[in-house]
Amino acid sequence: MCLVCKRPSIDSLTHPRCRRRYSIDGAFSAIPYNKTAQKLIYNFKYKPYLSSLSEFLGNLLYESLIQNENFQNVLNDKKVKKWVLVPIPLFLSRFRKRGYNQSEILAKELGKKFNLEILNLLKRVKETKTQFGLKLPERKKNIKGAFSFNKNEKYQMYQKYQMKDTGVFLIDDIVTTGSTLMEAAKVLKRKGAQKVIGITLARD
Repeated sequence: MCLVCKRPSIDSLTHPRCRRRYSIDGAFSAIPYNKTAQKLIYNFKYKPYLSSLSEFLGNLLYESLIQNENFQNVLNDKKVKKWVLVPIPLFLSRFRKRGYNQSEILAKELGKKFNLEILNLLKRVKETKTQFGLKLPERKKNIKGAFSFNKNEKYQMYQKYQMKDTGVFLIDDIVTTGSTLMEAAKVLKRKGAQKVIGITLARD
């Protein structure tokens, strides 16, 4: 699906007619959000917080990507000098409660397998309600302004000198309407990212 217009996309990328300066460039997912996936992701994110699922879910995501010809074409795009992995961040209070960020764990698993650097370029600056159960307009309103570029000196220097040559794989656990991925992509594109591609474990 093209995340911009919500219509089918043959290659999982944003339709040429839908592309804008700060829009996301596409999104890949490993599995549909069926009952099995729902149970796995629930146990990964909520009590008892089975972070031990990380290796299994990371392998599942990796196997899906390496078998996807369209993803391989993106990964080998000669126009992008360097790809990095950027996890969708949690708001600080939610991170403290859970003790880990599930998107960062998935990013670490993919980083080991693809030999890609993980950069926490984004910070969550707005505490949002869960997107589950919200309709598209509510999701957009809920997530609007939720992210900013990380003010850490390391990332500020990266943005200044390397961002224009960088393609970003934006990592999250699940995509439904794509509102979260698109809001995060907008921040990264405004800071100069060459391309932003979403990667999620499941697609609803």
